[in-house]
Amino acid sequence: MGKFPGKQKKRMSKSLKGKVAVVTGSTSGIGLGIADMLAGSGCDVVLNGLVKDPSEAEQIASELSRKWRTKVRFHPANMLDPQEISDMISFAKQELGGADILVNNAGIQHTDPVEAFPKEKWDAIIGINLSSCFHSIQAALPVMRERGWGRIINIASTHGLVASRNKAAYVAAKHGLIGLTKVVALETAEENITCNAICPGWVRTPLVEAQISALAERESISHEDAARKLLAEKQPSLRFTEVEDLGAMAVFLAGDNAANMTGAILTADGGWTAQ
Repeated sequence: MGKFPGKQKKRMSKSLKGKVAVVTGSTSGIGLGIADMLAGSGCDVVLNGLVKDPSEAEQIASELSRKWRTKVRFHPANMLDPQEISDMISFAKQELGGADILVNNAGIQHTDPVEAFPKEKWDAIIGINLSSCFHSIQAALPVMRERGWGRIINIASTHGLVASRNKAAYVAAKHGLIGLTKVVALETAEENITCNAICPGWVRTPLVEAQISALAERESISHEDAARKLLAEKQPSLRFTEVEDLGAMAVFLAGDNAANMTGAILTADGGWTAQ
């Protein structure tokens, strides 16, 4: 508790002061890192995530608020429920005044060959990794238009650009998210609203740690050997992308210097998709 991915000690540029960011799946991992960086740039933030104990999420929000002296709230929307997603955007407007920046980060994973892939896992992955992004964008766009400004940042994946075995639902969802990004960018191109996607490769998050553990168990090797093997298969840099790097990319996309960037698909994958 209280351990945020960002290592920065000083407040970053407050170019986003007064903006309100909603970051889904942000009580840990990439989402929390992005929320941390946005708060450090002056944003008020709505965190979101499914947690066993709501007080844990409230404590994360409180620590982030104290760290950056911004307003941080938590909303427990289930990203499989369109009404709860709509309620989360309404909550951001009521509590903080708007929803200027939307970061669609919530995601889950399951691996199996197509013929063995559980149907309920397919539905859940498509629902959280793709459909929830549509529902949150649909709910946020009117709020952005009211304020005449908006930034939509979809956290896709290298698997939105290339495929891997045993990841049918995840690959399908992330490819779909990139398509959704481009459509929203075109539909908002003449407004002061942008929509872009970030495609990370391997980032050492709880989601990836679970895959490393599964590989280690399957091949009877150490956790660190499994991590190295995972990197060697896909990521030529042989380094994990850092959560802070993704946070910095999100801050850039939300800022004025990216005002004419829309429909862009940005990779942070150590050369994965260059092969």
